[in-house]
Amino acid sequence: MGGSWSGRAHLVGDGPLLVALDIDGTLVTYDEAMSDAVRHAVAGVRAGGEHVVLATGRSLHATLPVAQHLGIDEGWLVTSNGSVTTRLDPDAPGGYQITERITFDPGPALRLMHAELPDALFAVEDVGVGFRMNGLFPDGELSGRQAVVDLEDLWSDHVTRLVVRSPGHTSEQFHELVHRMGLSDVTYAIGWTAWMDIAPHGVTKASALEKVRQLLGVEPSRTVAIGDGSNDVEMIDWAARGVAMGHAPQHVREVADEVTGTIEDDGAVEVLLSLMD
Repeated sequence: MGGSWSGRAHLVGDGPLLVALDIDGTLVTYDEAMSDAVRHAVAGVRAGGEHVVLATGRSLHATLPVAQHLGIDEGWLVTSNGSVTTRLDPDAPGGYQITERITFDPGPALRLMHAELPDALFAVEDVGVGFRMNGLFPDGELSGRQAVVDLEDLWSDHVTRLVVRSPGHTSEQFHELVHRMGLSDVTYAIGWTAWMDIAPHGVTKASALEKVRQLLGVEPSRTVAIGDGSNDVEMIDWAARGVAMGHAPQHVREVADEVTGTIEDDGAVEVLLSLMD
């Protein structure tokens, strides 16, 4: 982990910043609460001319209300851990345009996982709509329209994301299982509980953010990222100023240039305010 930071001084070069922000555990508590301090800090950074990009494991339909709550109606969203990139545009139908949707065949991974975890819940994302799943997930874990279908229907088409949920297992057991299975043709991120997001090979928040950075013409040395989860590791490492939340697991904090406060301390606010110095 790097040393202390003092706002813009360590972000060399000229021009606006690209500030990539995770949502859950970074801007929003695990009880779905966002403080006024977070909203005001994000608004202040945007008012200073910086590009604020929400970069999240959430689906697009679950991210749009957060953007609206933050007053963001123009710019970019990176959702589904990088599989879906969207440009917000008030003049577009629905206020947005999906600019990239990266998909993969979930069949091989799904069949392997189901053989190992026959009682697990599986869901695939219908972008902008909701999920198809083989059984209902615990209340509140998935949003949008939820359709329970036969397992075979889940691999009937290419998808942006496959979610695996096995409440009877720990995240450590998930890691051991993935290592044993050798899932090398997909990208996966394991959450705090026995929850796994499986994405197309090589797709992460960082890979999508790099494309957005190039589209915006932002210098690599003018990038900031704040996150707290395993799916934020690549993003934090990608940024010139990569920040881990104080409650993040050790392996996430180790790749960061700095560690801020926890979500309970509104740790993201401290970083955002430093960008306005």
